[in-house]
Amino acid sequence: MTQLDSDAAPVPGDDAWNAEQRDEGPLRRADRNFAELLQELRVVFTGVQILFGFLLTLSFSARFDALDPFQHAVFMVTLVCAAVSSTLLLAPVAAHRTLFQRGLKRELVASGHRFAIAGLTALAVTLSSGLLLVLDMAMGRGWALGATGALLALFAATWLWVPLRLRRGHGTLD
Repeated sequence: MTQLDSDAAPVPGDDAWNAEQRDEGPLRRADRNFAELLQELRVVFTGVQILFGFLLTLSFSARFDALDPFQHAVFMVTLVCAAVSSTLLLAPVAAHRTLFQRGLKRELVASGHRFAIAGLTALAVTLSSGLLLVLDMAMGRGWALGATGALLALFAATWLWVPLRLRRGHGTLD
């Protein structure tokens, strides 16, 4: 290690920064990060469960037979994406049960983070395709496509652009 390396300030979020700023070691940090991840997933998963249950019953409704091929395809995409998002959002919990007391908490947090991002991506597709289906039936395809495009833009702005901008600016949107 060179003199320059030893004088470098800890980078926000790394183990040295956590030890200095939070008096928190790597394992305690992993425990906290996993607890935060589970809390976030708990909030999201309730809505996904309700949506998935509703979609499962929809195919048994009288109006389901009236769907045109496009609407049928959108319904199938919505249903499959709801199942995929449920699976991915539950994956960190299942992995935790499988890896319980194996000393792999840091790896569990890293993989749980990836599962959560993938699950949120599937959820964005679920919500947008669900909106497309309902608005297509209620207002027509043009309105449905426009509103769905606006929703996708909102996802991109709030779920990607703002957080990436905050990360780049270390806490500011300026």
